[in-house]
Amino acid sequence: MEKLSFLSENYFDHTGVRNYRETPLPDEPFVVDWEEYIEDIPREGPLAALQKRLMQLKFPVKEGMSQNSNYRLATRSGADTFIMPEATGVELQEPDKLEIYLYRTFAGRIPVIMVRNRNDFETLVRVFSHRNEPVPVPASMGACMIKGCNNWDRVKKYKEKWKRDNGYKETPDFLWGMEFEKMKSQRELYQDTFLILTDTEYSNVSAGMLGMDRDEWRRLSLVIRREHEATHYCTLRLLRSARNHLLDELIADYTGIVAAAGSYRANWFLCFMGLENYPAFRPGGRLVNYLNERQLSETAFENIKFYVRKAALNLEIISEKYAPAINTGEGKHNMFLTVTKMNLMELASEDCEKKLLENGLKAFCREEVRKN
Repeated sequence: MEKLSFLSENYFDHTGVRNYRETPLPDEPFVVDWEEYIEDIPREGPLAALQKRLMQLKFPVKEGMSQNSNYRLATRSGADTFIMPEATGVELQEPDKLEIYLYRTFAGRIPVIMVRNRNDFETLVRVFSHRNEPVPVPASMGACMIKGCNNWDRVKKYKEKWKRDNGYKETPDFLWGMEFEKMKSQRELYQDTFLILTDTEYSNVSAGMLGMDRDEWRRLSLVIRREHEATHYCTLRLLRSARNHLLDELIADYTGIVAAAGSYRANWFLCFMGLENYPAFRPGGRLVNYLNERQLSETAFENIKFYVRKAALNLEIISEKYAPAINTGEGKHNMFLTVTKMNLMELASEDCEKKLLENGLKAFCREEVRKN
């Protein structure tokens, strides 16, 4: 069982967590800057509005770009790209079809870059997640959260305000250097978090697999995908962790499915993971995306499939039993906090319901009954 120990991991920190009445949290500092970027879109276009602020978009996706000296100067130091021959800009097939907006979550609003073109989605993932390198992007991947993105536009604004506040017409380099070192320790002043989404079928699962109309499935896919990534943002900001982990994915898919379908559908989740014909695994299913290239025996992989499936089935049973209490706004928040107190092995156990009740579900549902 040593190789399966990661199934018992839980990195979420509930210290000081907010209750529903204290949500949403105030927006993070970068949101006000993105409001400005969005305001510029009607005049400049979506790509141009972002390109002049985010250095990464000033460079193409190209083999070896992450090691290019000018690329590193621009993205790590905010150097002017005007005379850099490599800064030819990112190439998108449909740049004018990007949609940029702010999405409200329990943890505050977060910027969303919505992409209708699959190739453009993969390009943006390579730009922001892989430092402009042409790495493969799994077909089952249709969204990602970019966290800790250095935004040199915000650094520039900070510097200009610092000059005004201190009465400097010209910037004394040594003084700014000292101020910049202080600023670097406060990442919220210059690092952004945002989502990149596409409207393709969720997890590369066809409408036919779910017995659904294609247009309807595309619509629901976007709802699932956006709520899934919003959940990662909530765990990051509220619980101080967002990892490429099976537990994180189970929870994020749970909230996404509930948002799209009104209740949890275990069979949808199993399709997403490639386990719709359990115990068989369908190549291309997302399950292997979260094993972090672990060298697993056939027996270990069989056990993982069993636990993932059992956790999904348990969540469906519990969701039906305690609906509609856990499907209200406050109920969803409470379920989110309760599930994030457990690990995947606990969610797959015979005691799953008991543990959820002990971790907060019982008190909430009792209060809901009292209200009604």
